[in-house]
Amino acid sequence: METDCYCTSLRVAARRASAVYDRALEPAGINVAQWGLLRRLPLPGSEPITIQELAERAELERSTVARNVRVLVKLGLVEMTTSSVDRRASALVLTEKAVAVSANALPLWESAQAEIEELLTADSAADLRRLALSI
Repeated sequence: METDCYCTSLRVAARRASAVYDRALEPAGINVAQWGLLRRLPLPGSEPITIQELAERAELERSTVARNVRVLVKLGLVEMTTSSVDRRASALVLTEKAVAVSANALPLWESAQAEIEELLTADSAADLRRLALSI
């Protein structure tokens, strides 16, 4: 699809890249959006964080994170309790199951990384990451 719109081009590229990661992570039972959140959550036994803190870490809207966290809770990957600091907020921490899923997912994610680098070449992939994060 040819377009001179940067936003449209970035969205198309993001959808295509997400499809590569989703295919790779499928055997672990998670998708790339879930993987991105799991990687930002504290390990079991660590100090929990709030949905708002997770949203800030992931640079996503709080409502988007809350929706995705509910799915992760249903999958048994995230434990959600009430924050000890603010009773109105939820506190989040990974479960032991999430640790196991993450260990299984890491080599799958690494294979998706390699596939993207193969498609773009390693130098171009590094340039893309640098340019995308400069916006």
